[in-house]
Amino acid sequence: MIGYVTLGTNHLERAARFYDALLGELGATRLMQSERMIIWAVKPNAPALGVTLPFDGQPATVGNGVMVALAVDSPAKVDALHKKAVELGGKDEGAPGPRGQGFYGGYFRDLDGNKLNFFTMVR
Repeated sequence: MIGYVTLGTNHLERAARFYDALLGELGATRLMQSERMIIWAVKPNAPALGVTLPFDGQPATVGNGVMVALAVDSPAKVDALHKKAVELGGKDEGAPGPRGQGFYGGYFRDLDGNKLNFFTMVR
């Protein structure tokens, strides 16, 4: 159902370096790019994640209660990607671990303060 999600940034090149390194760990590459936005995907017909300078020219701000969840295939991958996000300058918002009902996730904020998590469902 989700085609892509965009996150606002005030520093496109800084965000690009962060997401090139982080999403590259998942095999994602830049799918589309312009002077205002960059979109990454693992393959062209898969859901994608992008960063963009706001169209209205106003500063990008973080949505309270907004979060992007990125699915991976194992708790070990959640652990590794959460660690990578923090190493790249992201802020820990909840260490990786079980959250109930088979859900395992690790939460972080990117360099612009957007909240994301990596998660997997375990049995």
